[in-house]
Amino acid sequence: MIIKTVVVGPLQVNCHIVGDEKTGKAMVIDPGDEPDMILDVISKNNLTVEYIVCTHGHFDHVGAVGDLKTATGAKIVMNEGDLNIYDSAVELANYFGLELEPQPAPDMFLNEGDNIDIGALTFTVFQSPGHSPGGIVIYGEGIAITGDTLFAGAIGRTDLPGGDERAIRKSLDRLMSLSENSVVLCGHGPSSTIGREKRENPFANSSW
Repeated sequence: MIIKTVVVGPLQVNCHIVGDEKTGKAMVIDPGDEPDMILDVISKNNLTVEYIVCTHGHFDHVGAVGDLKTATGAKIVMNEGDLNIYDSAVELANYFGLELEPQPAPDMFLNEGDNIDIGALTFTVFQSPGHSPGGIVIYGEGIAITGDTLFAGAIGRTDLPGGDERAIRKSLDRLMSLSENSVVLCGHGPSSTIGREKRENPFANSSW
């Protein structure tokens, strides 16, 4: 399995590129900005992108979706619960003093229990609301791609439109039930493991 992480944009989003070494098929998760840098990694690794996955619709995670779609022809996929946030990403970016072009509509929606097949690799979708209503985690092959639900030592904020503290608690509990050896690839910051987060993340070890 090929895993490449490109840190993009002013908010330092982790764009994860996951590919199957045997077939060269790949998915790009959260291309928030700097499409040329993302495409350079794709080209250098001889990958064919089949899916552009948005773990949620916030502007910093979707800003290069259109450029990636144009360059690769890949399908844009997300959970429908974040469609309104995705469609209003331009306005939210402007609120933070940043500019963003409108992104193309998703090609399909992912729901709880759906699989994403990338060559011989299989990842399962589970919904993880809290940071946003339609947040998703992509889990499989020993890794959990958590978007802004879980960070190393922290969790996603819930004070933006659509945020829900009670919901993110439930999503965190679910993540903590995964195998402790699972590698956590976060939307921002360093990677971790489920075991490390169970031991060290204050949100996993308190009633907050």
